[in-house]
Amino acid sequence: MASLDPPSTLKPTQVAVAMIEHGVAKHRTRADVVFFKSVAAGVMLSFGGLLSEVVSGGSAGIGASNPGLVKFFGGAVFPVGLIMIVLQGQELLTSNMMIYPMACLKGAVPWWGLPYNWIIVTFGNLCGSLFFASVLTKYTGIISTPPYNEYAVTFAMHKAAEPEWHQIFLRGIGCNWLVCVAVWQAAGARDTISKIVAIWVPIMIFVTCGYDHVVANMFSVPLGILFGADLTVAEYIRKSLIAAYLGNIVGALLVGLPALYFYAPDYKPAGALREAEEGEIFNGESSPGVARSSSDRSVQDKRGTTVYEVDSKRTQ
Repeated sequence: MASLDPPSTLKPTQVAVAMIEHGVAKHRTRADVVFFKSVAAGVMLSFGGLLSEVVSGGSAGIGASNPGLVKFFGGAVFPVGLIMIVLQGQELLTSNMMIYPMACLKGAVPWWGLPYNWIIVTFGNLCGSLFFASVLTKYTGIISTPPYNEYAVTFAMHKAAEPEWHQIFLRGIGCNWLVCVAVWQAAGARDTISKIVAIWVPIMIFVTCGYDHVVANMFSVPLGILFGADLTVAEYIRKSLIAAYLGNIVGALLVGLPALYFYAPDYKPAGALREAEEGEIFNGESSPGVARSSSDRSVQDKRGTTVYEVDSKRTQ
């Protein structure tokens, strides 16, 4: 007898529609809520960053003979940050770099909302990361002794001083390509364990390979500066922050734009833009990993254009 249980993963078309819906939900969220969710996301990601530095910095003996293995260990534990962000529904800049353009391109939200959201989330993530680096890491003294403090300095220099600007930019592309794949896969998974695995694999790859994540660097580079790295704040902003930021945008678009082309070419939000502009409240705010129960249902409007209708009931 055929099982009546829903499939364990959503179809790509359903995920694409859920991403657009999520962009609308983000646009309708009050600015103060977005900011404080962004602060929380900065803290959560920094937990993963700190754990990665503790594991990598404390494995100097292994690193001397097996440096690749140490990189893998650090990459294997870092994903806990993004896992907590996704499961709690917090606001992370790098995933918004994919979600918001998708919603804007399909007319679900106005274009002015994109820089508005990105600016709020950028400063929220930055505040959370700096708070964690200074108050919960530096001033607690938990890594203030060798080899951990020395590794924090070395890691910051490796991220923001040693590479060329174009190298950080290109690393940013690779990083957020993988991060957005992780977010996409988590959105398509229905249960918690599947979401965790879907996030863990791409994030482990980007950290192990040494790509640059602008928000992760908001913790690791200032932490190195606090411990005495030969790097100024201006140098960090000019060389690392800007380069990684722009690279992360490109990486996000390399996931979001093909997704619209492949899976939602005829998507049309019936009244979504008007409602978003008027600030109307969602009947059940969508979130990553939650698709509408009829998200892949379509009808023909009077002009013969395919219109995707999405109801307000969550799929259980």
